[in-house]
Amino acid sequence: MSLKHKYVMIDDVNIHYVEASALRNKIDAKPCMIFLHGFPEYWGTWQAQLDYFSTEFRVIAPDLPGYNLSDKPKALSFYKLPNLIAFLAKFVGIISPEQPVILVAHDWGGAIAWPLAAFHSHLISKLIILNAAHPSTFTREMINNSEQRQKSNYIHQLISPSAESLLTQNNYHYLTEIMMLHSDHYQFHEESKQTYRKVWQQQGAINGMLQYYRAMPQLMPEVNDSADSIEQSNSSVKSSPIKSTADIKIPNIRINLPTLILWGEQDLAFVNENLNGIEQYVPHCSIVRFANTSHWLQHERPDEVNKAIEDFIND
Repeated sequence: MSLKHKYVMIDDVNIHYVEASALRNKIDAKPCMIFLHGFPEYWGTWQAQLDYFSTEFRVIAPDLPGYNLSDKPKALSFYKLPNLIAFLAKFVGIISPEQPVILVAHDWGGAIAWPLAAFHSHLISKLIILNAAHPSTFTREMINNSEQRQKSNYIHQLISPSAESLLTQNNYHYLTEIMMLHSDHYQFHEESKQTYRKVWQQQGAINGMLQYYRAMPQLMPEVNDSADSIEQSNSSVKSSPIKSTADIKIPNIRINLPTLILWGEQDLAFVNENLNGIEQYVPHCSIVRFANTSHWLQHERPDEVNKAIEDFIND
């Protein structure tokens, strides 16, 4: 596969993406596949999928705004979810102006893809989500499930004033050894870690990545936080997303597209109960679970992930 590196300017923000396709005849071309990565990654997280699907599809994988070779807007308002949704909708429309795309997304890419599919469904033919909790079920679990609140405690580190120092110290140790924890049967090799370090070394990249968390619409307090500590946290972080339980609202995000959820059951960020009742919001939904697999299932189970995606597309 020959990857082409390209850029597109959207609202004065330059977005880097890679593209590959073995197709020469546009008449018989299948829908374009767009892959959205999450934190703390970049387009390269999809290498195995780009290799596999480029033989039949036009495949596109951008660096999200704030990441790697894409521009990194400084304004926090840019990273608020409604703006990210509108921005990525423009990106999809530019990449594939004539037909809906197959959208594949992981982690923060999935957090954007869920509402993107809900509010801009005309742009998407099928939605494929890898370990990104639906915003409605995730909020429900944050309110009702202490284990999910415990698993989400790391977010408070990422919105703290010392977050950039935390992520960069000791050669990005926090990112490589804590955030990117994997299951027992898989590990990120040193060569891969070195590639990620180069991605994180891009000017402004660490700040850009953290902006997504700082601009979150709502976040539960840290486990065992008191009302005083919530107020203290809010005063120390500008536009803090931290809210009390009573102020947390469950969004009503409904998606009527054919949807596939691929889920590693050993995810350290999400409880498996996020899948409970998902049909209430996504009626045309299929779920494939991967036992003994972590949050990073496209790395750990690339062949099985590719097969599940292919089966879903061809169904």
